[in-house]
Amino acid sequence: MSSHPANLTFVRPATFSLSGFSNMPQAKYYYMFLSLVYAVTVLGNSFIMCIIYLARRLHTAKYIVVFHLALSDLCGSSALIPKIIEMFLFDHQDISYEACLTNMFFVYHFMNLQSLTLLALAYDRLVAICFPLQYHAIVTKSAMFLIIGVMWIVSVTFFSILVGLVNTISFCRSNVLNSYFCDYAPICGLACNDITINILIGKTSYGLLICTPLILIFISYFCISVALLRIAHGAERIKALKTCTSHFMLVAMYYLPVLTNIIASATTPLHPNVQIINNSLTQAIPPMLNPIIYTLKTEEVMQSIKDLYRRSKVNITKQRQMKFASMVN
Repeated sequence: MSSHPANLTFVRPATFSLSGFSNMPQAKYYYMFLSLVYAVTVLGNSFIMCIIYLARRLHTAKYIVVFHLALSDLCGSSALIPKIIEMFLFDHQDISYEACLTNMFFVYHFMNLQSLTLLALAYDRLVAICFPLQYHAIVTKSAMFLIIGVMWIVSVTFFSILVGLVNTISFCRSNVLNSYFCDYAPICGLACNDITINILIGKTSYGLLICTPLILIFISYFCISVALLRIAHGAERIKALKTCTSHFMLVAMYYLPVLTNIIASATTPLHPNVQIINNSLTQAIPPMLNPIIYTLKTEEVMQSIKDLYRRSKVNITKQRQMKFASMVN
């Protein structure tokens, strides 16, 4: 007789099947809408990354973080939306076990990076307004690269553990996930062994993803408010406040829908289709709007776009003149 207890035999499905919407005949139009959102996200974030790369005036510590936010938005959307379109618009709803875990890791990792990058931008505004004279000594390019490096190490380590723990789950109920991507909670819902550690890590991920950065951002804005009240001149106060508006809008846009979804799902039983629409829009819309807000609400970015446009016009004119001169000669 074998000395191993039966529960040590892990049952792992070869594939998971994602359910997506149930009984929703117009679902394909929603997926087409997500395709449009993704196209705008790619264009917008690529545009702002190019502007930061090309404009010398934006080669500052703050815009290293803005560039990283655009990169995180682009990668986060790319991890999520093309897979949704492929699965549900082209009916490939089965995903291999390994591909599912990989998808889960990248979606969570880049969502977390978006959250932590907003925290890094809050730190930048905090130092700029509360310690303006020491700003350039504290917020240096190397300091920002270090902060981003630490963010990546923490996020990769944490989500490697989270996803790795899925391998401790034994699946003997079903392989159908009631979700639109390889989400952690529905996967844990299919378990038929003890998953206490998985639930604990899952709850910790909520704390890491949403609560901790949001609390720290609130604290930073409280400190900023106190510092603004000390500024005697109203014009200076408005000028300082203006530098925070774009960041404040990004924070509201990222966290409010997430918090609303959590509260709604905890208080009222939502239809699975409503949950899918809420969650997918929460993940897809902020990365699309972030570059638009940063472009329209930040004078430095607008000025850099104008400068680059003027420079390109001058270069085109020079090239035409040289071409004309060579033809004449």
